[in-house]
Parts: sequence; structure tokens; C-alpha cells
Amino acid sequence: MCRKIGFILLVALLGTTFAQEQPYYLQQCPRDEAQINECLRESGNKLVHYLQKGVPELDIYEIEPVMIDEIGIVLGSGPDGYRALFRNIQAYGVSNITVTNIRSDLDSLQFQLTCEIPRIRVKAQYRSTGVLILVKASGAGDYWGEYEGVKAKIYFKAVANEGPDGRTYLTTDSVKMDFNVKEIQMGVDNIANGNSVIQAALNLFINSNSQELLKEMKPALRTKLTLVIRNFMDRIFAKIPLDEWINLN
Repeated sequence: MCRKIGFILLVALLGTTFAQEQPYYLQQCPRDEAQINECLRESGNKLVHYLQKGVPELDIYEIEPVMIDEIGIVLGSGPDGYRALFRNIQAYGVSNITVTNIRSDLDSLQFQLTCEIPRIRVKAQYRSTGVLILVKASGAGDYWGEYEGVKAKIYFKAVANEGPDGRTYLTTDSVKMDFNVKEIQMGVDNIANGNSVIQAALNLFINSNSQELLKEMKPALRTKLTLVIRNFMDRIFAKIPLDEWINLN
């Protein structure tokens, strides 16, 4: 009888220990409204730190480069309007993101994150047609960009679902984001037809009008980035139950 009671107590103790074990890559936060936002900010930055190196437990081994399939811009109208298509976009430096502020409503599972990234380097293939500053600018080549002082706001609403293990997991219901960039340098290289005049004209125009070009690209870029962010968040949420983010007791 005593042996049976001892076995039951051992199982209960082990069960409690495993249930309370917190993963090394995440900080659990209290529900206390006075602490939750700052704690979630610290926890988010802790997770980012480990994601930079890869977290096998989350099936994430590398998070860069961030990939976007394509983005197009149109400047002007008519047959000579300038059109450019950027494909196979690769962004580096995004993993150096820092969460600077979080606002949360746990009852409705709504969150707003303010983030900063010191520098993002981008490369892509581009193809363009039309006239740019009086020069026929049809061609193709390599695009590069350096974006410094990136600030972003990400808003998302989540829904809670019971997983196969009986624990509660989040999935995103909606995601919105916006961003701005303090300084931009960008240009094109290796134009397919080797026309140095076109390359010089493009680089002059691009660097003289970088913020305006970003403004033109922003709607498409925001749509693509929102999808990337949503997919990544759902990938994380599928692996981390809610009670590892927040102490529900």
C-alpha cells in the first residue's frame, strides 16, 4: 500500500515538474496588467535572440534571408511610363529586430508591436521598361538596397484554439503593419545589355528619389510583408502553447 502511494506521489511530482518547465527561448509573463506589456516585450526580444541562431525545438534553423517573390512599381502613364518588376527579393538584417513597445488586450487577444531594425540589405533581380528622366530605361539586371533606421508597427488579432495535446494555442485572425525608413541607398548593377548610360541614369534617379520610390513600392511591399509576418507568426504559435507565453493560473 505504501509503495503504491509513493508511486502515485512520484508520478504527480514529475507531472507537475514537466508541466511547469519553461522553454529556454521564452520568458513566461504574468497576467498582471501592470507588468504584461513590458514582460511580453522582454520575452519577444529573448525569442528573437534565440531565433537568430536557430531553435530546433521550433523547427526553425535559420530565418534569413527573408524572401519575397516579386514587387512591381509604375511611374507615369502612357506607353512611355516607367515600369519595373523586382523578383527573387532577399532581405538580410531583419533578424536584428528589437521590440521597443507592446500594447496588449488579453481579453480580445489584440496586440500592437513597435519594432526597430538598424539596417536591412536587399538584393533582387529587376526588369524595367519605359522612359526615365528622358532616357529609354528598358533593361534588366541586379538591384541592391540598403535601408537604415527601419521602424515598424505590427498589429494583430489572434484566436485561441485547443491543440491535439489539450493545450491552448493561438493563430492569427488578422495582421496589419506599416513601416518607415530613415535613410535609403539603392541602385542597379550588371545591366543585361551593358548600357552604361542607362545604368547611370537609373542610379541617379533611384538615389535622388529613393523615398518617393519607396512610397510607390510601399502598398505592394506592405501586402507582401504582412503575409510573410503572418505566416511566420502562425508557425511560431503552432509550436508554443499560450501558457508558455502567459501564466494563465
